[in-house]
Amino acid sequence: MVQIRQLLVPIALTALLAAGCTKPPSEKIAAAEKAVMDAQQSGAVTYTAEEYAKLEGTLAALKKEVGEQDGKFALFRDYGKVEQLAISTTTEGERVKAEVAKKKEEAKAGALQAQRVAQEAVDSTLKLVAKAPVGKDRAAVEAIKNDAEALKASLNQVQLAIDKEDYLTAQTQAKAINDKSRAVSDEIQSALAKTGKGKSSRSGKK
Repeated sequence: MVQIRQLLVPIALTALLAAGCTKPPSEKIAAAEKAVMDAQQSGAVTYTAEEYAKLEGTLAALKKEVGEQDGKFALFRDYGKVEQLAISTTTEGERVKAEVAKKKEEAKAGALQAQRVAQEAVDSTLKLVAKAPVGKDRAAVEAIKNDAEALKASLNQVQLAIDKEDYLTAQTQAKAINDKSRAVSDEIQSALAKTGKGKSSRSGKK
């Protein structure tokens, strides 16, 4: 019996050491970190902010678990949870990245549509500017013309944002241009209406 016990003790110790010295799943951890980085670089912060925040939280939990296991005595280390978190983080990171690609395509379509609307609004405003009465309000008309030219120039900023794939900014800029164009057009229409009334009243007096 003593001999059997003497044989079993080394075997048991070897098994404990083998289990306790389990190393962290480095490749899976690296894959998880890469998945989060890829999601971040794809634009997750902008397009899927809430989901990306959760993804970062999972990665933080993963790193915390690694630290806790590393801090334990070798015999008691267990990286099972680390592996689960790494796999979960990688899977979620890839899903978020795919979701970002989808949302970016939607934002791109929205930006291009907004750009077309803004371009049409500016073109319409410029045509009205050419009809603007000069008369006594020359300074006011010149100011309106300058506003219209500024709107035309600002369309370049929309295109630059689209080229940089900053579609949300492009949409915001295009909408602002459209709104401003309509305001300028209203000013010109008002001026034209006043001029028309003036001519009618003068012709009536004659």
